[in-house]
Amino acid sequence: MDEVILSMRNIHKRFPGVYALKDAKLELKQGEVHALLGENGAGKSTLMKILGGIYQADEGDIYIKGRKVEITGVHSAHANGISIIHQELCLAPNMTVAENIFLGREEIKKGLGFVNFSEMNKKARNLMDSLGLSIEPTEIVGTLSVAKQQMIEIVKALSVGANILVMDEPTASLSKKEVEMLFKTIEELKKKGISIIYISHRMEELFRITDRITVMRDGQYIGTKITKETSRDELITMMVGRELKDLYVKSDHEIGEIVLEVRNLNRKGVLNNISFSLRKGEILGISGLVGAGRTELARAIFGIDKYDSGTIMIEGKEVKINCPLDAMNNGIGLVPEDRKKQGLVLIRSIGYNVTLPVLSKFIKGPRVNKALEEEIAQDFISKLSIKTPSMNQAAKNLSGGNQQKVVIAKWLATNPKVLILDEPTRGVDVGAKAEIYGIMSMLAKQGVGIIMISSELPEVINMSDRVLVMYQGNITGELRREQLNQECIMHYATGGMKNVG
Repeated sequence: MDEVILSMRNIHKRFPGVYALKDAKLELKQGEVHALLGENGAGKSTLMKILGGIYQADEGDIYIKGRKVEITGVHSAHANGISIIHQELCLAPNMTVAENIFLGREEIKKGLGFVNFSEMNKKARNLMDSLGLSIEPTEIVGTLSVAKQQMIEIVKALSVGANILVMDEPTASLSKKEVEMLFKTIEELKKKGISIIYISHRMEELFRITDRITVMRDGQYIGTKITKETSRDELITMMVGRELKDLYVKSDHEIGEIVLEVRNLNRKGVLNNISFSLRKGEILGISGLVGAGRTELARAIFGIDKYDSGTIMIEGKEVKINCPLDAMNNGIGLVPEDRKKQGLVLIRSIGYNVTLPVLSKFIKGPRVNKALEEEIAQDFISKLSIKTPSMNQAAKNLSGGNQQKVVIAKWLATNPKVLILDEPTRGVDVGAKAEIYGIMSMLAKQGVGIIMISSELPEVINMSDRVLVMYQGNITGELRREQLNQECIMHYATGGMKNVG
């Protein structure tokens, strides 16, 4: 595993208003799993897009097995044995597994010009057998789990002769069991001498699956560590440039009167007789396993999904919420779990996104008060420390952490009484997490009632004043702050019952 298969040296990349990469470098050995770690905006994705031929470097050199290469596009990257498995999988959902693997490279029957499906299925089967995967080549991709679709992306990469694989946040949407399946596949790839660049914010994964870790910060190379010889604290210090002693920022303040009350909320097959209350200035955590009904509860309260029966009350008054506009008019905001698909208009500017829910503040008839619109946007960019060269920057160009802050800013502009945060720190780095926790504490101190849905137990335990635990559409437990621990939460998350206060 000592042979260097890839060397990226002195890589520079500039975009309008942004110096994205400054003298960045990366070295990858044959058969190793090498983590690329850094805060959102550190330059990891830009460096990998240069390796994958999506961007071209302004300066710098790339060497494959000691030979200098020019990577001018995606096909050029494939020709050099490089393949990227993006966080958003690039598969055709209505086609079969084999058709996806050989898309654009179909087997053709000699002399007839027809696609040779049986030969494609056979080759796909052989590729999957080589990794010990039990996926049928004839299955429709859209019917498979995200984990299995990810395996197909890996097989697709192998089918074009890739010996360098880049995996970008590969476990972001996977269950614990599916993560184990992925790790088993990675071990098989290592045995075949395939090298993997592994991008993830989940430290526990890095210490389990990687051999070395390279840290980037502000577009620059900071250092490379042998995984078994470093620590979480050392890596965090390298990432953020300082010791991060207080990750969970929790303010000490008085919790007020009940602001939201839900009584006997039902939706057939999804929510069963849900009742709870939320107080002003309280952070109410909602925990549970995938499929427990947490997101469905948030969507029902916010008026996205209709419920069959039940009552929702704001500050003691019953309200009818039939759509998101009703929720907004009653002071409820929702930061959804998928910010890219549900929380942002990615092709529009930060200013556009921040002011989208409050158009009535600066649009009167045919007149648009541009100065007020800009003032609102700049105010929240400043308050939430959104890193951007301009409010006119497209949301798609921001890092994950800054995108999440834009979604939060959008709802803060509405001056909410209740803010629901669904997986608020998913896919953001440790520095951005600390900033988001700080924002949550600031809002709670100002009297906003916060519902935080999270799959990260340390986050739930450290940020919540109280926690509801859900299992199969039911609330199985309610825990006060002093009762919170991982074992207790998991007991209720797996079906253990307790009387709910």
